Amino acid sequence: MKNERNRAARLHNRSLIGERIATRTAAGLHGMVVERLGFLIASGEFKAGDVLPNADELSARLGVGRSVLREGLKVLSGKGMIEARPKTGTRVRPRSEWNHLDPDLLAWRYAVPDVKDVGSIFDLRRAIEPAAAMMCAKRSEPEQIARLAAILEEMEATADDSDKFAAPDLAFHQTLLRGTGNELIASLASVVEMALLISFRLSNDNYGGQRHSLPLHRTVLERIVAGDEEGARLAVIALLNDAEADVRRVLERRQHTAP
Repeated sequence: MKNERNRAARLHNRSLIGERIATRTAAGLHGMVVERLGFLIASGEFKAGDVLPNADELSARLGVGRSVLREGLKVLSGKGMIEARPKTGTRVRPRSEWNHLDPDLLAWRYAVPDVKDVGSIFDLRRAIEPAAAMMCAKRSEPEQIARLAAILEEMEATADDSDKFAAPDLAFHQTLLRGTGNELIASLASVVEMALLISFRLSNDNYGGQRHSLPLHRTVLERIVAGDEEGARLAVIALLNDAEADVRRVLERRQHTAP
């Protein structure tokens, strides 16, 4: 039974790609092209500098017509992942030119994450969230603090169910960004939503739920209520360090249990 749970955990994020493909296909065939081809590029099957198969071959591989393929390629081009060159075909662009904060690209990249990927996503969160917590402690309005308190209650009610816990956890961190009083920073709440969801999904693979993280979230709220800017910053850093440690434990367990 334990081996089956471990195997399910290893396959969890890859299965998300299957779910996304099914959803995109239901919405339109060109969406399915975006999902399947985007994942193949992000996962390295097609590497930077590679020329994609010609339109006839790629259409046959994906099971779509050329017009549908063309629409899908336009979307991937807009994400900075590919470019069409006269006479040489469509080529994969260097990873440095991709829009790595694009929600789709984040999902494809982290479908099968490694330790380096985990470090990158928590570097992003540490660059944003501790500073946001400081601003919240200085500027938050009573209704924003009440919103955080209500979300924390929901987190406490779902702490033993990782799937249910993810939604209020996401809301808590997005509310921090929106509580800064800075519209530019508040806009990052939607920009980093996929990054947050991915890190939550990974840490939630720890069996036994997320009750251990509640005191850390509660400390963040307490420091904000007290107007303690430095305390709020340090509390978020401690929370992120703990979450990253959770994710790294999950990845290590997957590596040790891989067949």
